[in-house]
Amino acid sequence: MVDGSSACGFVAIVGEPNAGKSTLINQLVGGKVSIVTPKVQTTRFNIRGVCAYSESQLIFVDTPGIFAAERSFEKAMVQAAWAGIGDADAVLLLIDAKQKLRDSTLQLFENLKKQCKKPLYLAINKIDAVEKSTLFELAKTCDGLGNFAQIFMISALKGDGVEDITKCLAVAMPPGPWLYPEDQMSDISMRLLAAEVTREKIFLKLDQELPYAIFVETEAWEETENAVKISQVITVQRDGQKKIVLGDKGSMIKSIGITSRKDLEKQIGKHVHLSLFVKVRPGWRDDIESYRLLGLEYKK
Repeated sequence: MVDGSSACGFVAIVGEPNAGKSTLINQLVGGKVSIVTPKVQTTRFNIRGVCAYSESQLIFVDTPGIFAAERSFEKAMVQAAWAGIGDADAVLLLIDAKQKLRDSTLQLFENLKKQCKKPLYLAINKIDAVEKSTLFELAKTCDGLGNFAQIFMISALKGDGVEDITKCLAVAMPPGPWLYPEDQMSDISMRLLAAEVTREKIFLKLDQELPYAIFVETEAWEETENAVKISQVITVQRDGQKKIVLGDKGSMIKSIGITSRKDLEKQIGKHVHLSLFVKVRPGWRDDIESYRLLGLEYKK
């Protein structure tokens, strides 16, 4: 849309790990653009989800969770989150209603209050799991901690209250032409989305810390009218990790491949032939090339 009444802007969704940012952005855009797992620190880079409401196009940026990072790779993720905040026209802070306001949460409130120069909104998530009296007190406390333009009560999983966010932010977007076609939900490439889907299945199937040491890359993509042939490499850091991913007689990687393929077929709308390979690459998380593949840049 390019007429004089149109508006378009970026909204950074920020918060601590596992607040529900990826679930929320999928609800906002009406489709899967960001992977969701019960584990913290799943999102590794800024993902844009596109939503049209009335005359406005909102570009929601799902940022990595903000936490006290120690490793270079983790610091690059947090830096990406703060970069998303700096580039946004509005910022939406998401917190978990089930969690107490910890020191790290209070520090995030304080940092946003000092550093965020754009309109700041707060969404209290998972309201269906908390008593109304507790929610009221939490909202009252949060209101005193930050300069919020508005506070929303939502359940990202069920979609309750999510449309209120869209309506409010659509009015707050600056005038300008739309940056994406009306039917586009994300700017993430299908190759990268496919890799993220497989990484999601690894997170869901491996209960240990192993998923955090894994990198998935789509190496080949051959598409015909009715099918897609995808080849992906799962990179781990040690031989022992490779054995876990493969499983007994290849049972684990087969299970990962089946669930990933089914999900991808829903996303792509075609039959998918998915081939998964596992390779060992010690120290990949300290390799700057790995960062670049994810669009990350670590500045010391």
